[in-house]
Amino acid sequence: MEESLNTPRTDLTNLNGAVQRIREEIGKVIVGQHQLVDMLLAGVFADGHILIEGVPGVAKTLAAKLLARTIDVQFSRIQFTPDLMPSDVLGTSVFNPQTTSFQYKYGPIFSNIILIDEINRSPAKTQAALFEVMEEKQVTFDGVTYQMPTPFMVLATQNPVEHEGTYRLPEAQLDRFMFKIEIKYPSPQEEVKILEYAHEGRTVNFKNIVHPILSANDIAMYRAQINGLHIETKIMEFIAGIVQETRNNKSLYLGASPRASVAMLKSAKAIAAINGRDFVTPDDVISVAHAVLRHRLILTPEKEMEGITIDETIDAILKKIEVPR
Repeated sequence: MEESLNTPRTDLTNLNGAVQRIREEIGKVIVGQHQLVDMLLAGVFADGHILIEGVPGVAKTLAAKLLARTIDVQFSRIQFTPDLMPSDVLGTSVFNPQTTSFQYKYGPIFSNIILIDEINRSPAKTQAALFEVMEEKQVTFDGVTYQMPTPFMVLATQNPVEHEGTYRLPEAQLDRFMFKIEIKYPSPQEEVKILEYAHEGRTVNFKNIVHPILSANDIAMYRAQINGLHIETKIMEFIAGIVQETRNNKSLYLGASPRASVAMLKSAKAIAAINGRDFVTPDDVISVAHAVLRHRLILTPEKEMEGITIDETIDAILKKIEVPR
């Protein structure tokens, strides 16, 4: 794809250097999973929340903790359980006898990077408590609005195979996640490397060997750079075509929202920047399409009975929409 000659170049040298250092830091503990690391970074730079799904033991929680470790900001972890209440997440009013008044005590959601472990283990009341804070980055309590710090990012994990004691996430909440990343099992060679790392104690002692690379100011600066990257109209039409097709596809009961279109635009820009380009290509859009769409779409009952998967449907949609040249 040709760049517009009138578009000034964006210097991404510092950003690319930071990305490479973060890859190296996370690589000290996690074997492989290069695409996972890049998608996590894309979420950071595109200002989006990420849902990480995988069977137990594939380093979902560890990956989130390592990402937080490479960024010099506040980090908190919330373990979702069936008895967790909204006040356990958002905070509550506490009576102060010295002032004889109630004061709002911040919950663990008031942080920069929040790891919500096993997010699907809490009921609808607690899930609904996340709606406002994930979308508007604020909490309203007793008529008073409290703003989240910047950056603010939710990293949530869930297990796709264990259903006892879990609750299906509402579509409104799923739509607030920019990505749903699926982690697969490692290859035989990667598994041997994992054993070597475990033998060396890297997983247990990661706080001693993984160091912060980015600050909050760095993230704000890189986000501004990425937001200004060049994207041609035909690429935006390509994104719109993909999302429109999800709404008209006969295999789908529910298509993607306009929020998905915006997420695809922002994340494609982030992927382009991570790969050292100051312009977006169709390949950038295709590379994020599955992560952006898979949690937003619902198959028709007939297609589910046939054993068709969401990812296969997304593949078919991407093949159907003409790629701009």
